Amino acid sequence: MILYHGSDVEVRDPKIIKTEKGRDFGCAFYLTSIKEQAERMAKRKQRMNRSASAIVSVFEFDEKAIGDLRYKLFKNPDLEWLDMIIKCRTNPSFEHGYDIVEGKIADDSVGETILFVIDGIIKKEDAVERLKFQKINSQTAFCSEASLKLLKFVKSYEAK
Repeated sequence: MILYHGSDVEVRDPKIIKTEKGRDFGCAFYLTSIKEQAERMAKRKQRMNRSASAIVSVFEFDEKAIGDLRYKLFKNPDLEWLDMIIKCRTNPSFEHGYDIVEGKIADDSVGETILFVIDGIIKKEDAVERLKFQKINSQTAFCSEASLKLLKFVKSYEAK
């Protein structure tokens, strides 16, 4: 499987940045199978960091090599998915125990719904129902050093 990572720099050797809090699936190296999504992220990072470049790094991931690693797949937004995102975003010390987590990304529009739940404006069940009608992109979070070893750098390119 080919996965993409958008940034303002080329990433040949992925790392888990422990200081990044508030991420959907906790501290991890995040990728997506959607090329356009990675390109948008690269351009966003370029703007945020006022960088000269928007770079997409491409990786090969052999899903069959997961072996004994702990892998969690959220096929659709559901209560378990929502609970994990809320825990990861609100509790910096929360650890879910997975090496790899794959699921929908809580981008701006989805993030707003999650904030409504956190603030007690809507119930979790109502949020999940609401999210069923939104087009939500996907992400894969590599949460451990062992999982990072399953990624093979292929190439990088400038996002246009």
